Amino acid sequence: MVNKEVKTTNNPINNWLLVGIMCAWLGLAPFFPEPHIWGKLKWIAGGAHGMQLIDWGDFLMHGFPWILLGRLVFLKFKPKAVKV
Repeated sequence: MVNKEVKTTNNPINNWLLVGIMCAWLGLAPFFPEPHIWGKLKWIAGGAHGMQLIDWGDFLMHGFPWILLGRLVFLKFKPKAVKV
């Protein structure tokens, strides 16, 4: 039987602290009068009337840290495969 080495990576998109900081800083900025991503989500939920390409790019930029956070949560809590 061969021992398999556990590979560890220093990939920044797998770093919980870095992704958390990105969500708090880029994902919510500017903070007042409301977080920017929240305003964009409300705009899209209202039908996205008047949104231009730059608004969609802005939405992706502020939403990217949240996508990374969702990915980390999914990878952490995904169900284990059942072997039959």
